[in-house]
Amino acid sequence: MRSSDTPSADGAPTNADAPATDGAPPHTGAPTNAGAPTHTGAPTNGDAPANTGGPAPADRAARRAVTVFPVLVLAAGVVGLLTPGTFSGYGPDVPYLLGLVMFCMGLTMSLDDFRGVARRPWAVLLGLVAHYVIMPGLGWLVAHLLHLSPTLAAGVILVGCAPSGTASNVVTYLARGDVALSVSVATVSTVLAPLLTPPLTLLLAGQYLPVDAGSMVTDILKTVLLPVVAGLVVRLVAGRYVGRVLGAMPWLSSLAIAAIVAVVVAGSAHALKSAALTVLLAVVLHNGCGLALGYGCGRLARLGRPASRAMAFEVGMQNSGLAASLATAHFSPLAALPAAVFSVWHNVSGSLVAAWMARRTPQETEAAAQ
Repeated sequence: MRSSDTPSADGAPTNADAPATDGAPPHTGAPTNAGAPTHTGAPTNGDAPANTGGPAPADRAARRAVTVFPVLVLAAGVVGLLTPGTFSGYGPDVPYLLGLVMFCMGLTMSLDDFRGVARRPWAVLLGLVAHYVIMPGLGWLVAHLLHLSPTLAAGVILVGCAPSGTASNVVTYLARGDVALSVSVATVSTVLAPLLTPPLTLLLAGQYLPVDAGSMVTDILKTVLLPVVAGLVVRLVAGRYVGRVLGAMPWLSSLAIAAIVAVVVAGSAHALKSAALTVLLAVVLHNGCGLALGYGCGRLARLGRPASRAMAFEVGMQNSGLAASLATAHFSPLAALPAAVFSVWHNVSGSLVAAWMARRTPQETEAAAQ
């Protein structure tokens, strides 16, 4: 374990005044449903050169996507609510839209993302355990405390069982957190999703609705793992050409997520008015408690402030696009509603928390911890 004044395992500084990397955030390519992209292709280790020439184009695109994405998705939801007939019949296309998002994510990844796991195995393991224990458990607890209907309860729990949202990498960077750790946890949690998301959903949501875990494994492999691997292979084979279009990846992914939200909202438009406030409350509680508990886990493990900030966003931000796709395919459009709302809210809350963290001086942070 390291204190907040010691360097991270990969050489990145871990004080509260600087992000864990010296350059741009590592992922700006694709939001996992959070809409904000993550991989920029910039180095994520502490030996990376400082960025003295201003943000790279992919960096700027990522930051704009973080800002614009909630508005874009909210607008898509309003259109879906007001004109549900426009999107009727498009439910089966949601997995393909998610596959596009994950392919964009793969295009922005590199083998160094996986090497980071070997450099910091215990910190990454802590992040994975915290993510796949805290968020599924919180989803079940929120559904129980709010007495949600079986369909909405299953949807909230499914959001909790999804892997990390890769927009967490950009938000971690904005919070001056440990971006290398954030990338490693997000990458591994996505790779492990076929093994962990279905059984957790069966365990916690099976009491509300029937869950076909085997079919869910197949769907995650097809819509998440295969597109990510395909994108990674394309990046390795044609990296020079891919680099030219990285700036477009955040917007392509954001449009795909907005389309998913429009389809989901249109499919449950008739029930949305009566359930909207309840779903919003469930999402705010789920996300807020996840951010707080994730940060608390990092501090208890003495990872240091930057790594603890990364833990907060890796635990509290989810791949709600995957949750929406699975809910639509295995339950109903109404079950996908919590994922659609989460998609907007966790970008808003994540950006606000990141801005608050980034403005705090070391003295303020230490005083708050005492």
